[in-house]
Amino acid sequence: MRDQFAIIDEYIASFPPDVQQKLSKMRAVIHRAVPDAEEAIRYGIPTFRQNGSNLVHFAAFKDHLSFFPTASGVEAFRKELSSYKLSKGTIQFPLDKPVPYDLVERIVRFRVEETLKKKKA
Repeated sequence: MRDQFAIIDEYIASFPPDVQQKLSKMRAVIHRAVPDAEEAIRYGIPTFRQNGSNLVHFAAFKDHLSFFPTASGVEAFRKELSSYKLSKGTIQFPLDKPVPYDLVERIVRFRVEETLKKKKA
């Protein structure tokens, strides 16, 4: 069962090699955008936290990767994300297509700024 992981490494290792590669790249991109973020497993999936709050989550499914940058992260980049399946706080990247890691990095940076503003308010 995929919700029994203590660390992100265990989560990633539970997938086939091609999916592991995409998950590892997603993790690296998030780290590049927010090097001081804390890694955790929340809701059974990899999560990056900053200042005690969840920043973004990501996960793999049968035919897609999901990236969870909250509703504000999806909304701020809605136009650029128009070719992907979206829900209120989720973006689905098909596993058979390249993941737009540059866009993921920009969304993470947006979320970092957003959480810093909330902390100051």
